[in-house]
Order: sequence, then structure tokens, then C-alpha cells
Amino acid sequence: MPRDWRRMSLRAAGVKLIDCVHKTPAATTAGYAYVTIPQLCNGRIDFSTARRISEPDFVMWTKKAMPRAWDIVLSRRCNPGETALVAPGEEFAVGQNLVLLRSDGTTVHPPFLRWLTRSPDWWAQIQKYLNVGAVFESLKCADVPNFELVIPPKEDQEAIAELLGSLDDKIEQNRRTGAKLEELARAVFKAWFVDFEPVKAKAAGATTFPGMPPEIFAALPASFEDSELGPVPRGWETTRWGEIASLEYGKSLKGYQNGEGSVQVFGTNGPIGWHTAKLADGPGIVIGRKGAYRGVHFSPEPFWTIDTAFYLNPKKLFSWRWAYYELLRVDINSIDSGSAIPSTSREDFYSLPVCLAGQSMFHGFDDVLAPVFEMLVAMKAESDKLAALRDYLLPFLLSGRVRVIDQQT
Repeated sequence: MPRDWRRMSLRAAGVKLIDCVHKTPAATTAGYAYVTIPQLCNGRIDFSTARRISEPDFVMWTKKAMPRAWDIVLSRRCNPGETALVAPGEEFAVGQNLVLLRSDGTTVHPPFLRWLTRSPDWWAQIQKYLNVGAVFESLKCADVPNFELVIPPKEDQEAIAELLGSLDDKIEQNRRTGAKLEELARAVFKAWFVDFEPVKAKAAGATTFPGMPPEIFAALPASFEDSELGPVPRGWETTRWGEIASLEYGKSLKGYQNGEGSVQVFGTNGPIGWHTAKLADGPGIVIGRKGAYRGVHFSPEPFWTIDTAFYLNPKKLFSWRWAYYELLRVDINSIDSGSAIPSTSREDFYSLPVCLAGQSMFHGFDDVLAPVFEMLVAMKAESDKLAALRDYLLPFLLSGRVRVIDQQT
């Protein structure tokens, strides 16, 4: 450790802990975001899955803990030590088992705090103070300010925060661009396969449909027929998910959290690590099997699924992207086996009705959106490389073995 770096407690460094309200507000269909543990994703807050609360509840829940830019949200339970940055402009209420860490700026540069709470030193303190006697491992609020960490001089902090922040900002930019591209793809999916806009246009006498290849449009029916799903294009097959695919169990795995390998590992809530071997070829779809929140996840590349999730095995030919967007319309969390732990019921899933278009529609969908899908894959690959570089540099920079600022005198 460089001689001008000091080890001190968070309390001595001017970092305070702000506790949350220890109860849960009622959910609403719209309103303010209420962030809980599942929304802490890769050092950022994923608002897409956050529940919404009313304005009166938001005011009440933020009286004690109003997040500010550069605060750190810390999980005390379930995944104790996990953190996420409060980026400028983000507004939300803090859920149970989460707390805020806030630097007063005297010793710790506020944008540097996010990296301090992801360092090896930080995780060593987590292990030191972890309460393992309860049902869930947890951290005590009183212990966190006592964490002793190596604090560099301010100029080092600013340089480290700028370097790592620039890498992280590019990853976040890719994520946001990817989200917009996903919105575009889902809009096309909805128009073609949910609202049947091309078929409606043809029934009204149109000879073309914007964005649809002429040969695909020419092959469409020009009328509808009744089905258990309501009116569907004439000739399209109404069937069950169990007739077109099966749910295969994932397999338990050790060592996937160390970041080694190029095969992404999925759990019930999505990507959770990397491995050197694959369980299934990509593209593929993972469906959460156990847990209060079970999601649907798409992988364009070969992947591994652990035993808290299923992966989809097709019995008939269809577009993987179509299947992914179709399954996002299904409330997986309502498909419960009735066991003590919320679990997806395979039988209930197999009984779900689904409408299959012809192969020409699936091929047309994939071809039209091929540039979008290729860009999504390319951006993910770039983000994975940037994240690997960021995570590789972090322990060197936080220990002082590599210094960003010019040390010449």
C-alpha cells in the first residue's frame, strides 16, 4: 500500500449509513419506483422490474432515506454486501433490507464510493462482519460504519473514479441503447403476432404493409377465425406450449461466480456468472423455476442453466425471438406449483394456449429484425469485455499497485 494511503473506518472517513423504513408500502399500477434487493444488478439499479407506489407512500418512505446522487444502495440480507449506485436524476424509495451509504465529501470523493464498495477489501469486511447465525445471512446496520478500508488521497480517488466510471458509463450506454432496440423489436412482434396489423390491413384491401417484405405479406390470410384466444388469422394454429416445447431442468454448478469462462450462467432471475462449459446451445430461453420472482431470459449464445431454472427445448420449429417475446407476455410468477417455495408448474405451463403463425412469418420476423438482433449481440459482447476489463483493473487500482495519477515530482 502506498505510504500516503490510509486505512480507516467508514465512519472516520465521513461515510454514514441511512436505514430504510422497516415495512412495505402497497403496490400501485403507476407511481414512484420502490427499489428492493432484486433491482440491484451489476452495480446499477434496474428500474424495469421495480414495483410502483403512490405519492403519499413515496413521501413517507423517503422522509428517512431520500436517495441522492452518488449514494450507494447496500443490501444487508439475502445477498449481503451487494451494492448499486444512485445515478444523478434517479428518484425512488428504498425497500426493506436495503440501506444507503453517503459520503460527506471530506475524505471520500462521492463518485469514488461506488468503487470502494466493490473492492476486495470491501468483501473482506463483509465476511468479517457477516451474521451467519440467522436463517438468512445478513449485516447489522451498526457494524457497517466500522468497516475498515484503504482510502487513497483525493486525487487518486478522482482519477480512479473517472477511469472506471468511463468504462461503466459505456456499458450503461450500451444497455440503454439495447433497451431501445428491444422496444423496437417488441413493437414489431406486437404488430405482427398480437395485434395482427398486417392481416387487418390485408383484410381492408391493402397490398403492402410498412416494413414487411412483399412475399411475406402476399402469403398472409385476409380474414380471421375464432379460437380460444379470440379472433386469430385464418389458418394459423392454436395449440399449447406443451405441444411445441418442453421445459428441461437446469443442473447445479459450482464456481460460476468467479467470472471464469465465456459461457453465461443463468438462474431464476437471469445471468448470474460464467462457466467454461455449456449446458445448451444458443439461441435459447431460460425460465425461472424457483423463487418469489421468476423471469424469462434470452441467450443468443450457448449457456448454462442452474437448477433454479428451466430451459426451453423445442418440439416444433419456431423463431426463438418470437418465442421469447411471446413468453414475456405470460405471467410466469402466476404459474405456481403450490409448494412452500414459489415454483413454476411445468404442467400449467404446458397447458398455456399459444397461436403459431406459418414458418414464412417466423423467417420474415427474424430477417426484418436481423440487424437489430446482430447489434444487440455485438453490444453485449462489447459490454462483457468492458466489464471484464473494469473488474480486472479494480483490485489493482484500489490497492495502489497501479496508480492512475502521475507520480513524478
